[in-house]
Amino acid sequence: MARIRVLVVDDHRIFAESLAAALAAEQDVDVSAAGSGPAALRALERAAAEGRRFDVLLIDADLGGGAAELARVPEQRRAPGQGPPVNGEGAVDGISLVAGVRSGHPGVRTVVLAERDDPRRAAAALQAGAGGWVAKDCSLSRLLAVIRGVLRDETHLPPALLTGVLRELTAARKHRTESERLVESLTPREREVLRCMVAGLGRKAVAERLYLSPHTVRTHMQNVLGKLGVHSTLAAVALARRAGVGPVDLAGEVVERGGQLA
Repeated sequence: MARIRVLVVDDHRIFAESLAAALAAEQDVDVSAAGSGPAALRALERAAAEGRRFDVLLIDADLGGGAAELARVPEQRRAPGQGPPVNGEGAVDGISLVAGVRSGHPGVRTVVLAERDDPRRAAAALQAGAGGWVAKDCSLSRLLAVIRGVLRDETHLPPALLTGVLRELTAARKHRTESERLVESLTPREREVLRCMVAGLGRKAVAERLYLSPHTVRTHMQNVLGKLGVHSTLAAVALARRAGVGPVDLAGEVVERGGQLA
């Protein structure tokens, strides 16, 4: 019998341990628990190195304080291009952890456990790569069905959430299309500057990287904001991410001196 390796990720220790104990009673389930996003990522890396990777992560939607807590964390304190967003104490929210798992461990399935139905956050979880959104007060048999279902590449949502999630996904697709159109209006150089902004680089760092003067970079940044129709770097970065624009590769060079993008 093939065994299913499950990692429960929840910062409420009693809940995590109780759920792990309940799942461990199943003959085909091996289960571990992690109390934070960073701990979960370490467990994934360790398991992969030992050749016994996890199959499914059950992730608390409100991990690390949830959306309300992270909304108060300044963008500059996050680590652009460095994995899931973190707050000052190193916490990782649940949906960002889903995205991090999909990026670093694409073979691992994720299911989000939530205390309440929230179409907006459920849609965000699916967009981040989750295979399911399950209420924390669901039955153990329901949770096991979802775990086995996501391993068959099924997507699981509570029926009451379907209409709201579809509405959110449709709206997100519309916003993404508009964001892509705006980004396409930028020149090649402006797009490189935007990618540097997404990576969190300041004006001086962008100037050094692209071999431009700070004044020229300032002009490019002002042009980027104007063409995107926003008034701040944070808004430009958010729009860029909706359009699928990632950060510049900080490990390599963007252009060489005298390159074609100038």
